[in-house]
Amino acid sequence: MELQPNPLSAMEMIANEPVRLVHGRKAVCDGGIGPLGHPKIFINLDKPGPKACGYAACVLSRLPTTDTST
Repeated sequence: MELQPNPLSAMEMIANEPVRLVHGRKAVCDGGIGPLGHPKIFINLDKPGPKACGYAACVLSRLPTTDTST
């Protein structure tokens, strides 16, 4: 295992990724690397709890708010 460039498994790397807080009910992820990213997807944040992007390792969650109009 010491010869591996990164001993962490993919699941461990995703679990260590910080949750990105978003204003609003939906988030957009495109990989963030210009042409080397992934197709743009919209992530619905209506239900409580963090949601992961199906392509990237980012985890998104809605900022807590008392306003229900957004």
